Amino acid sequence: MVKNATFVKSYADPALVPKDGLPQVAMLGRSNAGKSSLINSITGVDGLAKTSAAPGRTRLINVFNIDKQYELVDLPGYGYAKASKNERDRLLDLLSGFLSSAVRLKLVVVILDSRLGATTVDNEVIEQVQRSGLPLLLVANKADKPSRMELRQIIQSIERTYPNVPVVAHSTVSGDGRGLLLDAFTTAIRKD
Repeated sequence: MVKNATFVKSYADPALVPKDGLPQVAMLGRSNAGKSSLINSITGVDGLAKTSAAPGRTRLINVFNIDKQYELVDLPGYGYAKASKNERDRLLDLLSGFLSSAVRLKLVVVILDSRLGATTVDNEVIEQVQRSGLPLLLVANKADKPSRMELRQIIQSIERTYPNVPVVAHSTVSGDGRGLLLDAFTTAIRKD
């Protein structure tokens, strides 16, 4: 259970994110995968991460302090179809720059839309994270949208593709998966 979650700061350049401080958990996902809603759900603070009906609104690296124990780092969504090629390239460069320079990063969480599973752009990002050697967790978000059978099939497909990566189903509507995610974050930040 999160007791205190607060916004710290936004950064346009990954090089400006301080190299010292609390351990970090990075949250990234395709635009419209529900990343901001997931952050609000797991912290229990409505509006902590700004949500929008239009995907692709997160353009900065947003940092949140969680119980003065660690920081959640909300990275811009990738793969937004209506973004220009230059904007998509800029966001992927920002993501790559952060992953390669974040010395406090203990876990990377890639949020997938459970109705779609891992799309081509999700697979590219997941493979980039795996090449970095950073610990990885996949979230099948919006788990309340597909039927139980469809959700099970999507998760099994993700697990077949990434057999050594944990997958957690999460729903902001029911709260399912929230405790598992918080446990994974706590475990990751305590590893040396």
